[in-house]
Amino acid sequence: MTISAEGLRLALFTDTFAPQMNGVSRTLERLATTVRDRGGVVKTFTTTDPEATPDPSIERYASVPFWGYPQLRLAAPSASDVSRQLATFLPTLIHAATPFGVGLAGRSAARLFGVPLVTSYHTSFSAYAKYYHLGALSAPGWSYLRWFHNSGRRTYVPSHAIGNELERQGFERLAVWSRGVDPARFSPAFRSRAQRAAAGADDDTVVIGYVGRLALEKGVDVLLDAIPSVIQRATRPVRFVIVGDGPHEQACRARTLPCTTLLGRRTGRELSEVYASMDVFVFPSETDTFGNVLLEAAASRLAIVAADVGPTRELLGDDSGQLVSPANATALTDALLTLVHDDDARLALANHALALARRRSWDAVFDALVSDYQTVVDDAHCERLATSRSSEPRSNTPNYDAMAYAETAGASASTNGRPA
Repeated sequence: MTISAEGLRLALFTDTFAPQMNGVSRTLERLATTVRDRGGVVKTFTTTDPEATPDPSIERYASVPFWGYPQLRLAAPSASDVSRQLATFLPTLIHAATPFGVGLAGRSAARLFGVPLVTSYHTSFSAYAKYYHLGALSAPGWSYLRWFHNSGRRTYVPSHAIGNELERQGFERLAVWSRGVDPARFSPAFRSRAQRAAAGADDDTVVIGYVGRLALEKGVDVLLDAIPSVIQRATRPVRFVIVGDGPHEQACRARTLPCTTLLGRRTGRELSEVYASMDVFVFPSETDTFGNVLLEAAASRLAIVAADVGPTRELLGDDSGQLVSPANATALTDALLTLVHDDDARLALANHALALARRRSWDAVFDALVSDYQTVVDDAHCERLATSRSSEPRSNTPNYDAMAYAETAGASASTNGRPA
C-alpha cells in the first residue's frame, strides 16, 4: 500500500519543468503527478516555455533563454505575484528544486510566510566547475549553495555519493531521494526490427547507443572520439545511434562519424523502441548526480558502459555495468569492443542490468519522499505549537494573514514577471 499525500499542499518552485526535456524536469513532473495521485495538491511555479500549454496548476513566469544553454531558461518572478499566488493556494510545504530565479523566489516566500522549506540538489557543482575551468569560482559558488540549501529543513540528494560530497562542503540535513524507472515505458518488449533497420542494423549487428542531452559536460565528445576506432577495429557489423538535442548538437553533426545515426530528440513509444532496439548503452558523463537514462537503459535490457564516477558506481554496483576511466576514449573503445565481440558477456551484463531496474520501483522511491515530506510538515507544526506556548516571539509559523493581505494589496500592484 502506497503512502498517502492527503493534506499535503505542495508549492514546487523550479527553473526547469516540462515540456523541457532533461532529467530534472522529468523527475519533478513525476513528483507533481505522484503527489496528486496520492491525494495531495500541487502548485508548480516555473519559467515560460515556447512549447508549454496552459495548465491551471502551473504558474509560469516570463523567462529568457540562458545564453550558455538556450534550452534552459531564466526568470525573475515578481515577489508580489508569488505572494498573491500563495495567499490563494495556502501551501503546507514549499520545495525549491533549483537555486536560481524561481527557486530563490520559493526560498524567499517560505521565509516570509513561515512555511516549511525543503530543497533538492540536482546538479554537481564541483564537476561542472572542473569541466568548465571555473576553479576560481568554486569557493564563492559553494558558499552560495550552502546558503541556499541550508536555509531549508531538508536537502534531498539523489545518491549517497552526492550526499557525502555535500556533507564535506558543510551542507546540513541531507536525505536521499533516489530515482526509479517505469517498466511499462522501458522494456525489452519494445525491441523493434524496424528501428534497427533504420539504423542500418540486421540481426548480427551490434547497436551501441547514447540517449541524453548533447552537451559538453555529458562527455559526448569522448563517445564521438571512440566511434571511429570501434568501427575500424570491430570484426562484426556495428552501428551507433545517438538520441537527444542540446547546445552541442550542431558540433556533433559536423563531425564525420562512420556508421552513426543522430536521431535528435525522441519521446514516447518511439523512445522506448529506440532504447530496446540497442544492444549496448554508453553513459560517458562525469557530471550527472543521477543518470536517469541508466535506469531506462537497464530496464530495456542493455549492456551498459559508463564513466566510473561515484553516483554511477553506486547505482550500477559490481555487475550491472562496465565502468571505465572518465574522459578516456581509449578505455571506452576497449570496453565497447569487448562487448561487441563477446555475446555471452554482453547478454550477462544486460540481464544483470534488467534485474537492477526491476528493483528500482518509483512507488518505493515516492513512499520514502512523501513520508519524509510529512515528517517535515509535522515537525514544523510541533515547533509552532511549542513556540506559541512560550513567551518567545513566534517563528516558522505559516502567516496566512500576511498571505491574505498580500493577495488584497497586490490586486492593483504590478504583475511584472508574469506571462501575458
